Amino acid sequence: MKYVIGIGEALFDCLPEGRKLGGAPANFAYHVSQFGLNGCAISAIGKDELGDEIVDTFERVHESLPTFTYQLSTVEQPTGTVKVTLDDKGVPQYEICLGVAWDNIPLTNAMLEIARQAQAVCFGSLAQRSETSRETIQAFLDATPADALKVFDINLRQSWYTAEVIAESLSRANILKINDEELDVVATMLLGEPTEPGALIAEDPEKTRRICRELIAHYDLKMLILTCGAIGSYVFTADEESYVATPKVQVADTVGAGDSFTATFVAQLLLGKTMREAHERAVKVSAFVCTQHGAMPVLPAELK
Repeated sequence: MKYVIGIGEALFDCLPEGRKLGGAPANFAYHVSQFGLNGCAISAIGKDELGDEIVDTFERVHESLPTFTYQLSTVEQPTGTVKVTLDDKGVPQYEICLGVAWDNIPLTNAMLEIARQAQAVCFGSLAQRSETSRETIQAFLDATPADALKVFDINLRQSWYTAEVIAESLSRANILKINDEELDVVATMLLGEPTEPGALIAEDPEKTRRICRELIAHYDLKMLILTCGAIGSYVFTADEESYVATPKVQVADTVGAGDSFTATFVAQLLLGKTMREAHERAVKVSAFVCTQHGAMPVLPAELK
């Protein structure tokens, strides 16, 4: 069996309307599964009620969506939670707890077996804030087939990232997914291109293109996906570029929209679609997710 894996944090987003299961890797695996691929979420949970709730939720998802599977290690630390507040545009702000289960993901033989059967794996920077999970994620990536897609969906959160972790992750990835504000940070940290957050794409699109292609060349990436909120999104290769405008929708919240974008894009590539076709479908799916509450809505049939 071939797997498309999200590895890293599994947690509860504590939203104004209540608690919802989240975490970028779990969101990614869930959405990939909606396209008929074998999505697998890998993380760690605590020996507590929230951990039990994650297992129960994943089991219910698996019953309704058999292509979704999971590999959860149980550790001594508590299951992770994130307090999410939304601004007047539905954009989330995160308060992420420290010293939680997904900071302590152990490397197991079962995980390595899944790694060896990977078609694609998506990982970020947040779960690498601790040495334990960072070493596990890096070893997992190293165990995947050479031709697997390795997507670094960077997800910079608060101050829990370093230039070393970003560079090490890029060296293991072949696709980078990044937003406009994160691109400013990475350009400053890795390329010595000081910019203000959000300034690149708004003020100097040509410089933005140059920086994206410098990252592609320096880290030998197949593609770089750049999302720019309401402006639109880009996909770059060494010699191609795709731009799709962001649809105007009634936003409920944007939690998980980026994860659904990444998952849809990867799924479409694996299903044989072109870069442009994958990009267009990813934009439509993420726009739909913005109209729903929470990160894991069921996609309508026309989007699958």
